[in-house]
Amino acid sequence: MVVPPVNRRSLGRVPRRSTAIGAVLAAVALVSGCADFPEQHTQDWREQPSLRPQAGPEPRVEGQEEPPPSGKRSSSREPEQPEGCSDPDPAVIATCLDPVGAVAALPGGNSALVGERDTGRVLRVSDGKQPEEIARVRVDPTGGGGLTGLTLSPSYAEDGLAYAYVTTPADNRVVRIAPGDPPDPVLTGIPRGSSGNAGAITADGSNSLVVATGNAGSAAQAADRSVLAGKVLRIDPFGDPAEDNPDPGSPVISTGLSSPGGVCASNRDDAFWVTDRRAEREVLHRVAPGRQADVPAWSWNGHPGVSGCAAAGGTLIVALTEEAAVYTMRPGPRGTFTGEPQPAMEDTYGRFSAATSDPNGLLWLGTSNRTGGDPVSSDDRVIRVEPPSGGAAGKE
Repeated sequence: MVVPPVNRRSLGRVPRRSTAIGAVLAAVALVSGCADFPEQHTQDWREQPSLRPQAGPEPRVEGQEEPPPSGKRSSSREPEQPEGCSDPDPAVIATCLDPVGAVAALPGGNSALVGERDTGRVLRVSDGKQPEEIARVRVDPTGGGGLTGLTLSPSYAEDGLAYAYVTTPADNRVVRIAPGDPPDPVLTGIPRGSSGNAGAITADGSNSLVVATGNAGSAAQAADRSVLAGKVLRIDPFGDPAEDNPDPGSPVISTGLSSPGGVCASNRDDAFWVTDRRAEREVLHRVAPGRQADVPAWSWNGHPGVSGCAAAGGTLIVALTEEAAVYTMRPGPRGTFTGEPQPAMEDTYGRFSAATSDPNGLLWLGTSNRTGGDPVSSDDRVIRVEPPSGGAAGKE
């Protein structure tokens, strides 16, 4: 396939209940220079007990009933279950989607853009309305790819544009999405391979985009600063290196990624959090332009399936596919953490594959239960909840 050149002049712009959370500790030193991700790790994840809801009914074992109060007859009601694509859970915003690759909340907090990983469809979802397809990108989901990243334009209020990270039959790339128009290539030629094609994208709060790219199955490519695979890139909306990057003329601000699951902006400083699924373990990086992360900010033994992430209300939330939960983490100054990661929303909606926060501080999550999970009739879904913090997590 021949990738068309970019004309820069033409560019415009389920239902299970939740659990509580706690917080995290791991120290990281940051020094000047562009970030590299060496094969070192800080604190290992230690298995935590399951957290119980602080309010609401306790789970009931089928066939058992609590003794009724004296003089009263017993009664039991099972939670309402989805019927087809109809889901009675008020936290569920959209149902019967293909597995969700990414979510980008829209201004106002009542709707979001959702990218389906395998189909390349970009949908606008709103509470009480049918999903509306606004674009479709040709994608190749093999090797962990497909549509895996989605963010609003840095100037979305003016141009109404969005950007997606996708795998095509020829490469991995960033494309610009305008409702009703064909997707417009912005940054092409990111290597693709038999594995390591996943990527993520977010806006940096100024006029730039931060892109995390997979290594296309090659650790050597991830270490080579002249290759775009396995990197954290910072580009402008036209695909050029951001003007104030540490290495002028280069989009690369960090190296050494394997298969990033998500990238999200810190709400404390100019740093970014990047989740990465390595072969031996999964890690969380703190990346800041011009500063070097000597070791991952956090690492876990095993493979919980770290995917999308969101920073909300002083809490970092990491979505998990394999553990069907979210981790809540409390970032401290300069990449440290207070306490340890705590699982929340365990076995409520299944495998969480995408996460973001909206302007009102609510948490949006997407699921991927139809690929390796235990789907219900309304999967896959998009959920909007209060972020787990301090009290009972999950549904309002």
